[in-house]
Amino acid sequence: MAKPLSEIARDKGIRYFLFSFTDLFGVQRSKLVPTRSVNDIADSGAGFAGFAAWMDMTPADPDVLAVPDPHSLFQLPWRPEVAWMPCDLYTTEGEPIAQTPRVVLKQVLAQAKELGYRIRTGVECEYFLLTQDSQGISDDRDFQAKPCYDQQSLMRRFEVISEICDGMLALGWGPYQNDHEDANGQFEMNWTYDDALVTADRHAFFKYMVKSVAENHGFRATFMPKPFSHLTGNGCHTHLSAWDLEGTKNLFLDEEGELGLSALAYQFIGGVLHSAEALCAFTNPVVNSYKRLNAPVTTSGATWSPNTVSYSGNNRTHTIRIPEAGRFEFRLPDGAANPYLMPAALIAAGLDGITAKRDPGPRYDNNMYTDPLPAGEAKTLPLSLLDALHHLAQNSVLPGAMGSDFVASYLKLKHQDWQQYTAQITAWERETTLDC
Repeated sequence: MAKPLSEIARDKGIRYFLFSFTDLFGVQRSKLVPTRSVNDIADSGAGFAGFAAWMDMTPADPDVLAVPDPHSLFQLPWRPEVAWMPCDLYTTEGEPIAQTPRVVLKQVLAQAKELGYRIRTGVECEYFLLTQDSQGISDDRDFQAKPCYDQQSLMRRFEVISEICDGMLALGWGPYQNDHEDANGQFEMNWTYDDALVTADRHAFFKYMVKSVAENHGFRATFMPKPFSHLTGNGCHTHLSAWDLEGTKNLFLDEEGELGLSALAYQFIGGVLHSAEALCAFTNPVVNSYKRLNAPVTTSGATWSPNTVSYSGNNRTHTIRIPEAGRFEFRLPDGAANPYLMPAALIAAGLDGITAKRDPGPRYDNNMYTDPLPAGEAKTLPLSLLDALHHLAQNSVLPGAMGSDFVASYLKLKHQDWQQYTAQITAWERETTLDC
């Protein structure tokens, strides 16, 4: 039996709890609950009006109840009197709400468990540190054409980076490296992989922590996929492996297999490649995402994002990279990806690959940026969010695993998002079209 939250609060000096859920657009919605009432609210759930978030609900719908996961509590390193807890949404009758991203991920993980698999993931979260007014990067001395791993630029932001890393250390995530990334003002921080739900909760909290710590230092952090047209965008590369249910044997590892992967792993990859265009609706979920994919060359000389549905060995120009035995890296996702929906869709596609025994086809070891494949040899990625949504609407794998009602809600809201975008008249349009 889980320890009452009031006792945890007493032991850890917690005064308030943030009961938080992530909506379909990746926005975190919370209520701040004082310790005095936390046990009662945790048992019954904190009430929210579903229409107030991106959940495909109306003002006529009853309240939704956010019930915290008793096994997942994050004491804020920068404000230890507050604890953040991810929640699942339920109806007042106690039924889980199908369009809750965390519920969708748990549903897909349950399907993996039924097949005998325990999925483990790790994410590489890239972000920019901007000035407080968001007009540019936070460091006016960070202007090299190739700033990746630059020591001086990294250490000029030591106070921010070290505070975030110290927070991860205190939380027990096992952070192991921090670096300046390929774009000016861009950083990446890595921590140890874990079970997919654990990683998803940490991913959600990491985004909140980075933004909060940056604000405290007078900066603004953004995970926006492509904040600057001439610079590399923010990726969220995801590493995945499947284990036995005890978590002791990596089922993707085969020392005799090609590049150290098992037949099971290649079937999983085959499923991911089969549904890759539809996956983009979750891995690259905003209009801006498609200014990172298929982008022109940046000032550093490479976008570091894929442009075809293909896989390779230790080669970063393809959608899937196999960096070492026993795992693969999925390079499609960007910083806007929902921490729960992205792995849910990825795992759903991979499980389909296993059950259908999908062949991933040939491995390509070419440099896709300088030596592209002949036209038609590999599928191309969607060119826009609308294109990705059309692929999702035509795909049967993801709705079957993630829930058809959920996918219908997601498509509905994302089409509304696209329509709002197309209703805008941009400065570029006016400048190039007024004289027509």
